[in-house]
Amino acid sequence: MDFDNNEDIVVGRIKAITERLEHLQEVGLYFYNQPVTELRGGARVLINGRDMGLYASYSYLGLLGHPRINKAAKDAIDRYGTGTHGVRMLAGTLDLHRELEETIAEFKGAEAAVTYTSGYATNLSAISSLLGRGGYVICDKLNHASIVDGCLMSGAKFLRFRHNDMDDLESRLKNLPEGSTKLVIVDAVFSMDGDVIDFPKIVELSKKYHAWLMIDEAHSLGMLGKTGRGIEEHFGMEGTADINMGTLSKTIPSVGGYIAGKKELIEFLSHASRAYIFSAALPPAQAAAANEAFKVILDEPWRIEKLNANTKQFINGIQERGFDTLNTSTAIVPVLCGDDERAFALTREAQQHDVFVLPVVSPAVPPGLARLRATVTAAHEADEIEYAMNVIETAGKKIGII
Repeated sequence: MDFDNNEDIVVGRIKAITERLEHLQEVGLYFYNQPVTELRGGARVLINGRDMGLYASYSYLGLLGHPRINKAAKDAIDRYGTGTHGVRMLAGTLDLHRELEETIAEFKGAEAAVTYTSGYATNLSAISSLLGRGGYVICDKLNHASIVDGCLMSGAKFLRFRHNDMDDLESRLKNLPEGSTKLVIVDAVFSMDGDVIDFPKIVELSKKYHAWLMIDEAHSLGMLGKTGRGIEEHFGMEGTADINMGTLSKTIPSVGGYIAGKKELIEFLSHASRAYIFSAALPPAQAAAANEAFKVILDEPWRIEKLNANTKQFINGIQERGFDTLNTSTAIVPVLCGDDERAFALTREAQQHDVFVLPVVSPAVPPGLARLRATVTAAHEADEIEYAMNVIETAGKKIGII
């Protein structure tokens, strides 16, 4: 393929990304794909030979590297080996998979659960399997890409409503044909803004207009609720979502995703969703690690309390220093920078002072809303958070953000 031929669409797309990456690398502003070479306990890692405080982690409860979880994974390898014998429906199902799904169902207060090999595949497969032409799927404009792709793949009429705007959602629902199949899908906690969906209102509207309700708990599991069970526990509304999706690679330090709900729903997905039928089963170590992690969350409730305290400290401290954090109330804290260049510059200054944060820029977020997508975890100590905030403050003043 001639990459000098700009008339070819594929070549043009590749060239545009390549040129942007080359520019960022030339000016020292490329910060992605940096390998972690060592976990150093707590929320510290070794990156590029430097001991750094990690403020870009999804391990919200600090479970990555937990001794009990590591042991469960090692024991599973000793018993089952490093992989499975195929897809779940044929020779790939282990008793570990069944145990994990029972653990998830109990944790979420659901009748049953089914697991997949990634969170992305979970949304893509579940949504596209449940819906088809003639149905309607309605989702928040800031929903995760995996939700959007599942909606598009389903063939259903795809509608979006303004972010967390329940009036706009209702206007969408009330104009749909009476008796039609409707599925409302939302993130519980939004991955770029850190805010929480208006769950009580969305439940009310879904019932009013006879719509199914699916909640993506990728970032709320372990973060919301007194015992970390998620958004339903957070609002005291257990059992009100029809379809509950979550990941096993954020608070749960493994890999994969799940759907929890009624037994009939899970039986359907276990026999009709393509990512279940045609993907290899979760490796034994990952299934065992995920299973043990749910038990650790219940056994160590102090982690949720500490996460809440660290979240409050970080949000209040960043705001008091003059930064805009949008409407976050969770451990995901957007530190707004404005244009992309300022976000890259703030990242560079922070990393040079051993605070590992990462920028989110357009097109991942709208132009002018580039940010650090900073996160805190239960593994951070108060003095570490204070140091990180001081570094970000100094850098923000130097760059002219605050």
